[in-house]
Amino acid sequence: MERIAIIGGGIIGMTLANYLDLNKFDVTLFDEGIGQATSASAGIISPWLSKRRNQKWYQLAKDGAAFFPKLRQDYQLDQTIYQQAGTLIIRPEKQLEELLALAAERKKDAPEIGTIEKLLPEQTKAALPLLKPVPAIKISGGGRLDGKAYLKRLKQTAEAKGVNFIAKRVTLSDSQTILLDNQSIAFDQIIITAGPHLKELLASLGYQVDLRPQKGQLLVFQTTIADSGTFPVAMLDGEADLIPFMDGKILLGATHENEAGWDLAATQEAFRQLTSSAHKFLADPQQIFFAPMQYRVGTRAYTSDFAPFFGRLSPELLVASGLGSSGLTTGPYIGYLLAQQLNTGNENGTIYQKPLQHYISH
Repeated sequence: MERIAIIGGGIIGMTLANYLDLNKFDVTLFDEGIGQATSASAGIISPWLSKRRNQKWYQLAKDGAAFFPKLRQDYQLDQTIYQQAGTLIIRPEKQLEELLALAAERKKDAPEIGTIEKLLPEQTKAALPLLKPVPAIKISGGGRLDGKAYLKRLKQTAEAKGVNFIAKRVTLSDSQTILLDNQSIAFDQIIITAGPHLKELLASLGYQVDLRPQKGQLLVFQTTIADSGTFPVAMLDGEADLIPFMDGKILLGATHENEAGWDLAATQEAFRQLTSSAHKFLADPQQIFFAPMQYRVGTRAYTSDFAPFFGRLSPELLVASGLGSSGLTTGPYIGYLLAQQLNTGNENGTIYQKPLQHYISH
């Protein structure tokens, strides 16, 4: 039986660990659990109206969104973790017309987008009472994912299957050897899914990686809104997204702080930025903003072209990183694709990305 190490227990690594064939592999996952982007995240699974020009990225995000029904079934993701609640897109009237045309075009090869409706102001408020009456587009296929809850569920599942977990930071001495507390541990294959830490891990092997950290802060309000679990999510015009979950939990986020490095401190500036961006769209801002609140803070990895990369770097070494702010949509599917590659020996990610050499040099 081959011994596999996964370094990084975020959304890619944890999904990968669950989809690996444990009849073929003995799997150990290493993660120190500090600053992890997925644990600090919750977000919207609704990539279809993105205007990003990178067609490979869009193909990955589209297929990542289409993967969620399988993911939900395979790991019994209940409504506290993932829910296809629909998405409201709030934009000026002219942009809404453009987005309606884009949605109709993209639905041709993405039926999972569901129904597409243009809502009158009063219809928007009826769909999501937290909002003022404003025109919107509603897409029924959109969903929401709580990254922290997702990781908890998949870790429980992986542990029950026999995946080994070690909550410590590690380094590499070569492409098949991990250093843990000054001890060397050999593996047949190593997969690095450690977000922005991939850069420093590969540096010890002589690689240079186009990768940097991005700080993200998210606000979690615990309101008394009893029926919040029935609301769709809202992509507001501006900095913030409004993400209602069950039992009155309302999330607002997230920031994209490119110059903050590895800082994990919650800031009043993030609160000001996110609440001021959302304020003009809310029917009763105090109902949310005066509720008990917690921050979630994590560090994403992003590349110069804001696109992820994944695949085999050498015969014994696979890598995946660069998810940026779309990681909740693309991360699980990348983990699944890597698992299929290891299980079957067939590579299957070239249509989704530039060659690895575009991001990693030696």
